[in-house]
Amino acid sequence: MSETDDLRDRHVDLTSADRVVVSYPEDLSDWGRFQVEKDTFEAYLRKTKTDRVRQGDEWEEFVGVGCCGSTLDVPLRVERIEGGETFGPDTEIEWAVREACGVQGGWKVQSQDGPNEL
Repeated sequence: MSETDDLRDRHVDLTSADRVVVSYPEDLSDWGRFQVEKDTFEAYLRKTKTDRVRQGDEWEEFVGVGCCGSTLDVPLRVERIEGGETFGPDTEIEWAVREACGVQGGWKVQSQDGPNEL
């Protein structure tokens, strides 16, 4: 049995949520928000967050690399989960904004949407 089969078996009894509300900090740059709210990033969450999801769960997720290799890792938090226990292929993701946490973001060298402070 392969490692992939083990993962499928481990999560077989979890019900996919209808909707998950995920928040990011209010000081995330416009560029960072654009990256997080993209369909491709939402698809990534649906495919990778297959463990049980609970209100209050937090993850730091990589969302991009700036022109000079500056990475952007965004702290995400589950605010609410409705109708299931995990992300699934049809789970709707709703974004919310929470209190600032000092996150820097964006393309630090050349973008106006870079960090809010230097």
